[in-house]
Amino acid sequence: MTEIDTADTAEEPFERTAHESLRAPLDALGTGAYVVDQQGRVIAVNARAEQLLLRSARELLGHDAHDLLHRTRHGEPVPRTGCVMRSAFLSGQTAQGTAEWFARGDGFLLPVSWLVTSYDVGDPEDGTLVLFHTSADADAPRGRTGSAAEPLPELERLALLAETTTQLTSTLDVDEALRRLLGLVVPRLADWAVIDQITERDEVWRTSVVHAENGVLVHRDDLQGPMPPVPEDSPMPLSRALRGVASTLTGPETYRGVPDSGLAVAQRRLFEETGMHSAAIAPIRGLREVLGALTLGRAERPEGFAPADLALLEDITRRAGLALDNARLYQRQRKVAETMQRHLLPQLPCLPGLGMTARYLPAPDASQVGGDWYDVFTLADGDTALAVGDVVGHDLDAAAGMAQLRNMLRAYAWSQKEPPSRILEWLDEAMTRLTDVPMATTVFARTALGDDGLWTLSWTNAGHPPPLLVTREGLTEYLTEGHGPLLGIRTGRQRSDGTVVLPPESTLLLYTDGLVESPGHSLDEGLDRLRRHAAALAHRSLESFADQLLERTRPADNEDDVAVLALRTPGVV
Repeated sequence: MTEIDTADTAEEPFERTAHESLRAPLDALGTGAYVVDQQGRVIAVNARAEQLLLRSARELLGHDAHDLLHRTRHGEPVPRTGCVMRSAFLSGQTAQGTAEWFARGDGFLLPVSWLVTSYDVGDPEDGTLVLFHTSADADAPRGRTGSAAEPLPELERLALLAETTTQLTSTLDVDEALRRLLGLVVPRLADWAVIDQITERDEVWRTSVVHAENGVLVHRDDLQGPMPPVPEDSPMPLSRALRGVASTLTGPETYRGVPDSGLAVAQRRLFEETGMHSAAIAPIRGLREVLGALTLGRAERPEGFAPADLALLEDITRRAGLALDNARLYQRQRKVAETMQRHLLPQLPCLPGLGMTARYLPAPDASQVGGDWYDVFTLADGDTALAVGDVVGHDLDAAAGMAQLRNMLRAYAWSQKEPPSRILEWLDEAMTRLTDVPMATTVFARTALGDDGLWTLSWTNAGHPPPLLVTREGLTEYLTEGHGPLLGIRTGRQRSDGTVVLPPESTLLLYTDGLVESPGHSLDEGLDRLRRHAAALAHRSLESFADQLLERTRPADNEDDVAVLALRTPGVV
């Protein structure tokens, strides 16, 4: 390597001064480090960088770092336009990366992970600090096409752990969390990954056995499924991991002896079927219990796992345990909420001649219970009461408020033979005095069968989307009469009613705003979409009408719960 004569460069005094002033703080970093100026020339370097690169400071100072160091894994110069590190340097932003190669002074290549960031060099223009790291045994020369069989470099390890935390904590679905975990470790760390879960009934279930084929994770279904129980005193690696005892390095030879349990038999089959010659097993621990175990295996790559790999695996499973613990807790709460919702929403009465069906869909990201509701019940005079409403919020508080509101509405409607508008006036006054519900919307209606065999609907609307009437022929009409303010506003204004005769074989649709509202779109657009789909489905059976309407009409980006109540009148006798 030809040494440069810094005496011939105009920048020599500044380079020498910068190098001397920055050498001590750079040496304190403990990893390879150098500083470049605005043109990308090296102006300071630490002793660790000299050691890793087999280049003295004199050989580095004043040189363009990109031209001198950056190479492809085959030893060829990296084009300036295609260099990730140079792009980060030019952007002036902090960035990091892996899978870069530096040319050493002896002509061999050094695989590095790197980080670049702005650095004050005491000059009018800031410099850029480059930190690079490789494993301890990377000081030995590497061939130009060779690949290092070593633990992940520190920066890549930290990046993997950060990615693990981000991906696993951004979902509350157990299956999705496990799928993401598998994608993080295969094929980056292993050829095979196995997840054994301990269920809430204290049973072991092998939920995943996967390996990568052409960049795609492929499941071995024949190796997945229920597993034998965990022996209490078995010294075998998987048994110890599932008891939360320890992480272990193992291989097929561990399970070639006489098995001490059915779990050992299953493990022997796993090694035989996958061809794994080396494996690392770590428990997945939650806050209060062991949730399972993660096994990483190598079959195609020749190197086995080393003790240093266990530390990384344990860091990964620690994060996975916290994420799975949260997801399981969420699912338990969701089951409780779903049970509560089923009890809060009533069974529909059987009314001679009238078809009736209802649907409820919870908010996608809530606790599966909310403030949307529907109700149908027979009144003391034989008429039928219909109601759909929405209490602000979609959580347990909203559900509790909804239950209070529904029960008060039932009591007023049963005891008082008054128009719907008068019932809601009483409900409005009672709600503000007796409940913690801040606001709510509702449509409350009565249906009555006339002497002519036709059904009449009378209703009032408290700030709710209007009911939709659809004839057998697909003609649609929004029932906009009887509209008044939300419950809880207390304007003092009297509410009004609307009345309509329901045509034979027509469908009356009551619904909440989650069916028609969508961020970035107006309510009119949603109402028009509902009208068109309802018209197209008018000839369907009532059950099919409700199912298809929900599927077609509910916005994909809807974040609210949805309640739908559909009523169909009989044909002419």
